[in-house]
Formats: sequence, C-alpha cells, structure tokens
Amino acid sequence: MIPALMPTYNRADLAFERGEGAWLWTADGRRFLDFGAGIATSSLGHHHPHLTAAIVEQATQVLHVSNLYRVPQAERLAARLVETSFADSAFFCNSGAEANEGMVKAMRKAMAETGRPERYRMICFEGAFHGRTLAMLSATGNAKYLAGFGPPVDGFDHVPFGNMNAVRAAITDRTAGIMIEPVQGEGGVRPAEARFLQELRATCDEFGLLLGLDEVQTGMGRTGRLWAHQWAGIEPDVISSAKGIAGGVPMGAILAKEHVAKHLKPGTHGTTFGGGPLACAAANAVLDVILAPGFLDGVQRVAALLWQALEGLATRHAGIVEGVRGQGLLVGLKLAPAVTNGDLQNAAVAEGLLTVAAGENVLRLAPPLVIGEAEVRDAAERLDRALTRCAQAAQHRQAQQRQAAQ
Repeated sequence: MIPALMPTYNRADLAFERGEGAWLWTADGRRFLDFGAGIATSSLGHHHPHLTAAIVEQATQVLHVSNLYRVPQAERLAARLVETSFADSAFFCNSGAEANEGMVKAMRKAMAETGRPERYRMICFEGAFHGRTLAMLSATGNAKYLAGFGPPVDGFDHVPFGNMNAVRAAITDRTAGIMIEPVQGEGGVRPAEARFLQELRATCDEFGLLLGLDEVQTGMGRTGRLWAHQWAGIEPDVISSAKGIAGGVPMGAILAKEHVAKHLKPGTHGTTFGGGPLACAAANAVLDVILAPGFLDGVQRVAALLWQALEGLATRHAGIVEGVRGQGLLVGLKLAPAVTNGDLQNAAVAEGLLTVAAGENVLRLAPPLVIGEAEVRDAAERLDRALTRCAQAAQHRQAQQRQAAQ
C-alpha cells in the first residue's frame, strides 16, 4: 500500500529535530555535522540568530499578501541585489526550477519583442541540471529524468560541457541564447573554466544571443563571491538564483539587465507566493550577513582549508579517490569505480557526517557558508574514516570475487 507521503524520494532513515550552526540533532540525540546544507541551501547553517529573528519578526506581522499589492520587503531586496550585481531588475519566485523557467521565458520574450520571434531555442550542456518541471527536464536533457513523461519540450539543444567548437556549431538562426551552470552541481560538481565562460560571453555578443546563467546552486556566496560568474569577470544578460538565497526558506529569483527584464510586462509572467513578505525578510537577513565586510573573504579562506584537507585525503586514499573538483564551498570528491558515491555517503553518515551524492560518481560537499576551521578539520577526520571503511569494503569484495573465480 502506498504511504500517505508519496514515495518520490529514497530518504535516509534520519529525522532531525533541531540544529545549531553546522550541526543537526536527531530526536534520539545523535549529532551530525551537516556538509550538505539541505543541498547547498542552508547558507547560514541552522538557527542562525539574525536569520531566525528576521523570520520570527515577520511572522508576527504578515506572512502573505500576494503580488496584487506592493511588498516593501521585496522592493528592498530587489534594490540590494541590483546594487550588488550586474542586473537592473529582479523577479522573485519560489524555487530554482521556477527561476530557470522564468529565465528562459525572459530570453525568449526579449527575442520576440525585438522582432526575432523565430529565435526561441536554447543551447544547453550535457551533464546539466536545471530542475524538474517539464521544460526544465528538457533543458537538463537527462534521459533518466525524462523517461515516462512524454515528448520533451521543444527548444533545447545540448552540446558537450566546455566544448566551444560544439557551441558555435550548434548556433542557428533560431537560437535565442545559451544557458549554463558556472559549476554543474548535480552533474558531478564540474566547474566551467573562466576562459570558457568568457568565450561564451563573446560568442553571444558576436551572434546577438543572450547569455543566461543558472546560479541556483553557485550563487549567494557559495563560491566565495556573491555570484560564481564574477570569477570569470563577465556579465551575463540574465541569471537564476535560489537555494541559499533565503537560507532555507523557499525562494527563487531572476536577475536581468534592462534589455531583457523590460519585456516581462504585466500579464506575461507571475506567481502567487513568489516575493512574499516572509521569504523576502529571510533573504534580506541572509544578504545582511553575506554582504557584511569580510564575510566572503572568510568563505574563501575556509574553502581553501577544505580543499587542502580534501586533496590530502585524495592522496591518502588514492586507490578510491581520483580527485577533487568544484569551486569554493561547492566541492566534489571524484571516486574510482571500486566505490560508489552512495557507498561513501552511507559510510559518512555512519561517521556522523552528512553529504550529497552527485553525478559521475562524485560525493558533493556543500557546507553552510558559516563553517570555520574546526568544522573543516572535523569533517576531514570523519571523511577519512568513511573512506577507510569504503576501501576495506572494496578490498573485501575484490577478495570474494577472486575466490569465486578460482
């Protein structure tokens, strides 16, 4: 018999009742170091005093009014995001998938409103993940995710990640723009090289295309800058954001330059919940922390320590770890075929460490941005023990296979 809660997830048998900083506790008192952060979402960790206070204060006033009326919290948040980014205007929604849908709509609409309605196709990349709506499944292009949901939504062309020749070959007179994650999170924590992002910007300029960046996972300080594309020194035309933007309160955003944003006029796009008082109060509190002097410098410093620790583990466990990749505090351990990322994820749980699996047999680490040196050392020690568990299990399996073959 089907459970009351639809079985759409393979959930770990863990239920957390409280958290503090980078730590979570279960009802039976077990403590876990959270280096998954709700899939890169709990940007300030758990029970952050400033974020919690902002949520509580707003909850005692008004939760929801809809976008039939002004929302001062949203107006303030939009102004701050515009002031600190490439963008001229912002739209708020509820999730990363919605933000990506809105980004594609904005790019298509900009083309149509400037006399090029035939330009509606997006060049996307193999290994991408843009969300679970029907259109974003098609933008993602993963056959496993598309199976059983009918024909893919038209308008998305896929090329190999990092291959500029393939990008240029895919451009036609129906191409509207290019859509890319600066770091493919779900696809295996694969970073785009700065030069590749710079070449994409130049190519869009050359062909009159729009550059849209999916910063759902990489934005809001995750890589040590507010937006990951800033490392490449480029300005996109539009980006999507979500996950860490409100510290765990559901929220998404589209940030765009005027030549894109001005075409989303009343009636062309909308949302009931997006940009509500509660979510925007939370997002403003997150911005208070992230934009404070020295905060992002601190993220870069602790990220460097984490990378150093993980590279040491990769050397120590060279038989099962092939390398470290990612950017900032979005890091992946690429594992050898002898060990699956699920094996290592489970072994880490046994050591009291929470992580997230990713594609290409990668274990993803995306801790809260507020971690310090002590949490990095603790996580490395727990991961060291988990890797040792996996190595021993792999050796045991190989011995059994040899024995069975004799």
